[in-house]
Amino acid sequence: MKHSRSIPAKTATSGWVTGILALLIACGNAQAYDLRGHFKPQATVANIPAGSALQEFIDDPAVDSGLDLRLNFSGGAANWSWHSDYQLLARQGDQLELLQQNSIPGFGGAPVVDDDHRVLDLSRRISDRDDRVIAHRLDRFYLSRTTDKTVFNIGRQAVTWGNGIIYNPVDFFNPFDPAAIDTEYKTGDDMLYAQYLLDSGNDVQSVWVGRRDDDGHVSSDATSLALKYHIFSGSSELDLLVADHYDARIGAVGGSVDIADAIWRSDLMLTDSNGEQFTSAVLSWSYALLAWERNLSTTIEYFHNGFGIDDGNYDPLALAANPELVARIERGELFTLAQNYLAAAATIELTPLWLLTTSVFRNLDDDSTLLQVFSRHDLQQDLQLLLALNLPHGDDGTEFGGIDSDISENPLSVGASLFAQLAWYF
Repeated sequence: MKHSRSIPAKTATSGWVTGILALLIACGNAQAYDLRGHFKPQATVANIPAGSALQEFIDDPAVDSGLDLRLNFSGGAANWSWHSDYQLLARQGDQLELLQQNSIPGFGGAPVVDDDHRVLDLSRRISDRDDRVIAHRLDRFYLSRTTDKTVFNIGRQAVTWGNGIIYNPVDFFNPFDPAAIDTEYKTGDDMLYAQYLLDSGNDVQSVWVGRRDDDGHVSSDATSLALKYHIFSGSSELDLLVADHYDARIGAVGGSVDIADAIWRSDLMLTDSNGEQFTSAVLSWSYALLAWERNLSTTIEYFHNGFGIDDGNYDPLALAANPELVARIERGELFTLAQNYLAAAATIELTPLWLLTTSVFRNLDDDSTLLQVFSRHDLQQDLQLLLALNLPHGDDGTEFGGIDSDISENPLSVGASLFAQLAWYF
C-alpha cells in the first residue's frame, strides 16, 4: 500500500527556490552568459456553426488574440550550468472567456498556464478578467551538472520520452496536443533528472516530478517516478520504461528501426490504475523523398488510446463513466476521446525557408476528421510567420463534429478556424 507524505506548498516552494538559488550563487564565478528570446503576437478566428451550443456563450466568429514574450537566460562554468526562462503571456478574446467560465472535458484546455499543482509557485496573474488574462512566470528554472558520462538537473525543466510523431502516449509529462501549431517549447515541470551514459553507448535516464495535490500540498500521491533504459543496436533503437505516475503503474517498450529507407517507430504502454488495466499503443511510418524537385517528408501513424471510448458516445454521462480518461484530459496528458485514430502528415519544402504541412486526423470510432494545413515561413533572419487552417468534419455528437453537451440539445461544435502567429527572435 502506498502511503502519502506531504509538506505544505509554501514551505516546499521556498525550500526549493532557496536551495536552487544557493547553488546558483555557488556558481557565481561563471564566465559565460547567454540571453536570447522571442516575441510572438498571435490571433485566432473560429467559425461557430449555427447549430452549436456555443452560440449561446460566444460571438460568431470567435476572435482571440495574444502574445508570448520569452527571455531565456543561461550561463555556466566548468561542469555547471544554469537556465532561467521568463515568460510574459497575454490572452484576450471569445474562446478565452468561454474557457475561463466553463470546464468542459474534451473541449479546449487551460487558457493560461499556472502553477496550481507544481512544487514551485513561479506564476503570477497581473490582470485577470473574463475575457483577458495577463500573466508572467518562470517556465525554466534549473541547475545542471554535466560530465562525460552523467547529467543531473534540478528545478523546473522539460523532458520528452516516447517514439510517437503525432500521438505519443509515453510522453505523459506535459505533451503537446497532436494538432498544436506552436510546439517550440514544452511547459516545464519541477523535477529531478539524471542520465548515465554506459560504455556501450546505451544510457539510463530517471525522472522524479513533484506536484501538489488538490489541497496545495506536495504529496507522494501526485508525484511521478520514472526510469528509462535506452538501447542502440545498429540502425535500431529500443526503449524500456517503468514508472509510478500519480496512482498508476506504467510499463512501456518501444523503439525505432530503419527498413527500406523508411523509419518505423512504435510504443506499447501498459497502465495499471486503481485495479484496472489499460493498453495504449502507437505505430508510425515515416519516409522522405524528392517530389516535384522538392523535399517531401511523410508520416502515417496509428494510435490506440487504451483510456478512450470505443462507441463514439461522448455525452456527459459517458464521460462521467470514464474517470480515468477525464482525469488525464484535465491533467493535460491526453487530448483524444476515442480509442482508435489514424493520422497522416506530409511536409513539402516549397523553398528552403518555407515549409507547408498538410495533416489529417481521423477518429476511427466515430468517423470524424480534422484537416489541418500549416505554413511555416521564415520571412527573413529571426522573423517567422506561422499560419494554420483547421477544418473539422463530422456528425453531431462526434469528436470533431462537436460532442454532446448538458447545457442544450445542440453539440459543442466549432467550425473552420484560422491561426496566425508572427515570431521575432532575438
